[in-house]
Amino acid sequence: MLSPSELHFIQHQRVAHLATADAAGRPHVVPVCFAYLDGRIYVAIDEKPKRSLRLKRLRNIEENPQVSLVFDRYVEDWSRLAWVMVHGTAAVVLNGPEHERAVAVLREKYLQYQSMALEGRPVISISVERASSWGDLT
Repeated sequence: MLSPSELHFIQHQRVAHLATADAAGRPHVVPVCFAYLDGRIYVAIDEKPKRSLRLKRLRNIEENPQVSLVFDRYVEDWSRLAWVMVHGTAAVVLNGPEHERAVAVLREKYLQYQSMALEGRPVISISVERASSWGDLT
């Protein structure tokens, strides 16, 4: 689980990097917008240009639900460098109460999502199982 300082750090980040792997263990990493709610991290599949909704990250989660997220801060003052890595189990949520809560919290965090039709698009739900961190999380 997340310590209070790790949770505080995550909640103040705007972007994370989501790592998934297919059934053969081949990794795939993408930057994502996210929101944290009740021990879960949610990632929307938004309307930014994509070739298909059959994204590699979604196919990977279907094959292998174990994922990791890295939240990091880089600044030229290296005494302020920090990161939190979260490991968990992901699921693709297509509708229902969890989907509605996820869309609401993502829209609250990102103004850009307020005008996007997220209701008909998948949301990735990640159950946080363990975390590690390094650096100045303040």
